[in-house]
Amino acid sequence: MDRPELGFLLSRLMREVMAREKPILDAAGLEMWDYAVLTALAESDAPTQAQLAASTGRDKTRLIGNLDRLEAEGMVERQPDPADRRNRIVSLTPAGSRVLARCREAIGAMETELLADLDPRDRAGFERALTALAEAGR
Repeated sequence: MDRPELGFLLSRLMREVMAREKPILDAAGLEMWDYAVLTALAESDAPTQAQLAASTGRDKTRLIGNLDRLEAEGMVERQPDPADRRNRIVSLTPAGSRVLARCREAIGAMETELLADLDPRDRAGFERALTALAEAGR
């Protein structure tokens, strides 16, 4: 093999992306896991906190702290599930949607800057490949 292993390369890239995202999320008052929760909820409400934990990859006992903080900030709400009142449906609020939109815009600009040295075709191919690999791993 004439290059480092994928794990090594992806780990280096992930550390760089996370380092660049941190100030964006800090400015919004979010932790990385808060952002993951908001992103997951933007796709659809979570019928249960356990399902939200599974979709984000967050341990369900640790997720509670994120949900408590996000709910206190008015970014999510938890309502009893009418079908099973033991469960809570977690939803993104309009305030949470606005915070998420601002973060996504700033992160998009950061990604453009990070990938600026790539040829546009290489960048598009890189993004397609990452998306395909992530979707295959679901």
